[in-house]
Amino acid sequence: MQKGGGTYWTTTSLVLMAALNEEEGIGPTISELKTYLPNTQILVVDGRSVDRTVEIAKNLDADICYQEGEGKGDAIAHAIKVADYSVDYAIMVDADFTYPTAFLPTMINTLEENPKVGMVCGNRFNSHFHLKGMRNMFYMGNRLLAFTHNMLNGVRMRDPLTGLRVIRWNILKGWKPKSTGFDIEVELNHHVERRGYGIQEIPIPYRPRLGEKKLKVKHGVLILKRMLMESTY
Repeated sequence: MQKGGGTYWTTTSLVLMAALNEEEGIGPTISELKTYLPNTQILVVDGRSVDRTVEIAKNLDADICYQEGEGKGDAIAHAIKVADYSVDYAIMVDADFTYPTAFLPTMINTLEENPKVGMVCGNRFNSHFHLKGMRNMFYMGNRLLAFTHNMLNGVRMRDPLTGLRVIRWNILKGWKPKSTGFDIEVELNHHVERRGYGIQEIPIPYRPRLGEKKLKVKHGVLILKRMLMESTY
């Protein structure tokens, strides 16, 4: 993989992708991943999909495991538990094609060059952002949760709930998150900080999702609860 200036660095990475009925988005997501990181291993954690999600992922040579519980956090926890890979970095990306994986090489390069940074995240809320990629209600809710996250917890991020991340594998390996749902991102932010690493964000565009949106207002309440719990840790 090209680092810059004509030189190359060699790293290994593993994609952890939670999926539940994502037959529309998972194919384009994995195909795009393979374009920019052709040698990366992909582990899809299926939450008992009833559509063609697993079939499509298998046809694209992704490894499959099946979570026993429910929710994104539970899926990521299961992936960390069963993943028997020797890699440098873990990549988290949603299966709905909203996040452009073209930015992953830059994100990995940031970790390669900055040993004190433990996680690099894609920041959706920048000059690239357009509301057509996110409904007004979710935009306002996201910004309110981001403000609360920064005020309560001191982990300052422009987009603390982003679904595109690259994390050092030694930070994730053996981690047993308490979050079972969409609050996993909040807990992960604090886990990285408590391990003594910094978090860096890079601006990315955000695309409309393919398939049915699963994030509901009730999930915002769960995320807020996790923020409060982490602030008293």
